Amino acid sequence: MTEDNDSRASIKHEGHYKAMAVCWFLGLGSLVAWNSLLTIGDYYYNLFPASYHPSRVLTLVYQPFALITMVTLAYHEAKLNTRKRNLIGYALFFLGTLMLIVVDLATSGSGAIGPYIGICACVGAFGVADAHVQGGMVGDLSFMHPEFIQSFFAGLAASGALTSGMRLMTKAAFEKYHNGLRKGAMMFLAISTLIEFLCILLYAIYFPRLPIVKYYRSKAASEGSKTVSADLAAAGIQTQADIEVSNYTKILPTRLSTKQLFMQNIDYALDLFLIYVLTLSIFPGFIFENTGKHQLGTWYPLVLVAMYNVLDLISRYIPLVKCLKIESRKGLMITILSRFLFVPAYYFTGKYGDQGWMILLTSVLGLTNGYLTVCVMTVAPKGYKGPEQNALGNILVLCLLCGIFAGVSLDWLWLIGKSKF
Repeated sequence: MTEDNDSRASIKHEGHYKAMAVCWFLGLGSLVAWNSLLTIGDYYYNLFPASYHPSRVLTLVYQPFALITMVTLAYHEAKLNTRKRNLIGYALFFLGTLMLIVVDLATSGSGAIGPYIGICACVGAFGVADAHVQGGMVGDLSFMHPEFIQSFFAGLAASGALTSGMRLMTKAAFEKYHNGLRKGAMMFLAISTLIEFLCILLYAIYFPRLPIVKYYRSKAASEGSKTVSADLAAAGIQTQADIEVSNYTKILPTRLSTKQLFMQNIDYALDLFLIYVLTLSIFPGFIFENTGKHQLGTWYPLVLVAMYNVLDLISRYIPLVKCLKIESRKGLMITILSRFLFVPAYYFTGKYGDQGWMILLTSVLGLTNGYLTVCVMTVAPKGYKGPEQNALGNILVLCLLCGIFAGVSLDWLWLIGKSKF
């Protein structure tokens, strides 16, 4: 009996760091397509008329598709095949990014309304993919080790930092060449397409076979979760999972309903909503259109985006230091509400401040965004069983997307009073 317990304990920790690395890369793939689109904003502003407002319009197109899809998936999460859901999401990211290249090549970089509509269609596909992947992955990782979900969210932030870094390099490399801005953007999208393809392979083949992942999924199945059955089958333990589900669900109490989970965690849901309604009401629209002209010229918005993304990434590792992690529900709410001071700060900095103050302010915006997101997402699932943690993960992602949608809508308010709308 002791040897059996020791064996299970060994399996529980086997492949821990490999799983963290895969979660990080899958997080990277979950946003690299969208961040690629945002980061080549300078190319689209050069390609299309200013009245098209690319950064604002594309962000606004993205969100309804993500939100409506996420509402549907969150409502049916207990019956969904998580493996199929995540693979559909990554496949859509791959195809959408590939189509951005095809649209540009087919129209020879035309700035007409047709290509713009084609880009908007790809963005809609990204929204659907985002709802599949973020809700599916967060729900799946919520019943595993907290460090897995932290790594996933760190990967999300890394996508921003990576795309910003690549964009700065491609801009520098191609700036002096004929049509260099377009060449840099196409190379940029090609790299993003490759990353999405690798995510499909990693999630489909490698991740489900890691011992620690099989352990947590088997544990979730023993607690009544049906969403993991396809992933367990991919790992070759379908029969074992089915037996565990049929045996244990007879004696386990009924899981909390989605409504009960939401009511018990309404403060965490509100936390995520408020974090992203504030962040997206400023970033990226204000960064590209409301910061004025400074010494950095066309590099200025790219530097701001890069600083936000780098600090967002760094901040997501801070909660790994236990003494620096906020776990108090009241403490989280107070800290998140205090971020709304960014609104007057950005207004006055954009109107009167120089580029140094704007870079500092944007860095702090990224720092607080990533740090608070990880604090909420790693604390909320504690104390629940596998099926409940999966459901709660979907609820929290839905609230996060609601915050993003509200934020990108409020972002248009910065245009009030501008002479050119």
